Amino acid sequence: MAQLFFQKALTIIFTLTALGVAGVSHAHDAGATMDPEGNIASFTGYAQVTCFNDGNGPTHRLVASVQDTSLPQANLLVSLQIIKGVNAISTTDPVSGDGAFSPEISVAGGDGAYLLLVNKTGPGPRSFIVSYHCMTIDNAHTGTDIRVNQFQ
Repeated sequence: MAQLFFQKALTIIFTLTALGVAGVSHAHDAGATMDPEGNIASFTGYAQVTCFNDGNGPTHRLVASVQDTSLPQANLLVSLQIIKGVNAISTTDPVSGDGAFSPEISVAGGDGAYLLLVNKTGPGPRSFIVSYHCMTIDNAHTGTDIRVNQFQ
């Protein structure tokens, strides 16, 4: 039990550190390892990204992609979903460990909260990076905050 708590705490600290560094450079990337023990096929990360006008203009959309940084394993991929209101979209990194992100996806939902989910297709640990950006209609970055709600 203590080890599980430590692993979750370490994951949250890593994610928050990555977000803090990302915020300074205007890039929004966060990474962690899902299911380090490799025995929870349904492991899901769930975060809320809030987009707002920070002076660059109102948000038009949230764009995101995911990169599976783990070594390739047959039938084990990482997927990402964005949900806002009645709109949802999904992408999957088709090749683990190749250094490339999945195809970029976006939901045009304006300012406000977007749900961001990351999951995997089966049992086994998966390390990943999610790149996410709130964008104006003119492709300028606008205010972006994230809160991790679930990582289990």
